[in-house]
Amino acid sequence: MVAAYFAPIWWVSLTAPNYPEDAFPDGIRIHFHFDGVKNGCSTPPKTSRLAEETMAEDMGEGTGRYNPILAEQTTLSGKATALDCVHEMNTINHYVGMYPIATGGPVETKLSKFFIAFFAVMLLSFAVRDRRLRLGIMGVGFGALAAWMLIDQFAMGRLAAHVQHYMDESATFFNDPERIAAWGGNVELISKIAIFGMIAAMLVVILGVLRFRSFELLLALVPGLLPLFYLIEYSAWLWFFGHNLHPWGAFTVKPFMPTVFGEGKVAQFSTFSYPHWGYGLLMLVFVCLMLAMLLRRKQLREEQALASARQG
Repeated sequence: MVAAYFAPIWWVSLTAPNYPEDAFPDGIRIHFHFDGVKNGCSTPPKTSRLAEETMAEDMGEGTGRYNPILAEQTTLSGKATALDCVHEMNTINHYVGMYPIATGGPVETKLSKFFIAFFAVMLLSFAVRDRRLRLGIMGVGFGALAAWMLIDQFAMGRLAAHVQHYMDESATFFNDPERIAAWGGNVELISKIAIFGMIAAMLVVILGVLRFRSFELLLALVPGLLPLFYLIEYSAWLWFFGHNLHPWGAFTVKPFMPTVFGEGKVAQFSTFSYPHWGYGLLMLVFVCLMLAMLLRRKQLREEQALASARQG
């Protein structure tokens, strides 16, 4: 599960006649991670027609021009660079009034490291049968997690910095100050609710383990359902993007539901949306934890039967 946090979970690609395969072998591809969206495009071969093109270093005036394939001598790494497909997809999307991708899941992506840590403490606790040791692990783990969240988000000011960055990103193509300010306030409020809600959830888990023996099954069930939680979140944000189009878009399209899984079509673009290998890791976690939970359930029943027999 921890490895999946650093892995691409889902990928999306757009292809169109104006993005020929030899120059854009991956189409316009992006990778969804728990902590944000990253470039999924690879560098085209030097035989591509893109080797004959040049592009500006940025959108400003007077910047140098370079070729991304033949740029070994002009990059700090000495390597060719791939097209920034996150920026390219944002540029494509804004023509129909879609907001930048970074505006999706602003709370989930920035707090995801804490959610994964929360689940990790639950799994470590589930692996231990001794109740005192289990409570000790939860006390230390949840205490450290709560302190980390509060220091990281409030003392170090990262929540405020993230809200400002979110509003700046939202205004990239559509500078709508009132709406963006309201969205920024929502991100700040929901982030605070999520942080203190997670601390409350820690206390509920500790009390549940103290009072109910079978409560320990939830220590495996909740983290095991992470792939389901991710799919629900991903689908909900796709719906948000397709049903909150800004009227300033160059082209008017009816609200639509972007493709969650499989292939779709939007105007001249073919869309592809599929799970990546990180989602495979989450499914592996799901299978292992469901088996572990069934075994633990059997152990609990046997222990209860043995206890009843002794009392009898």
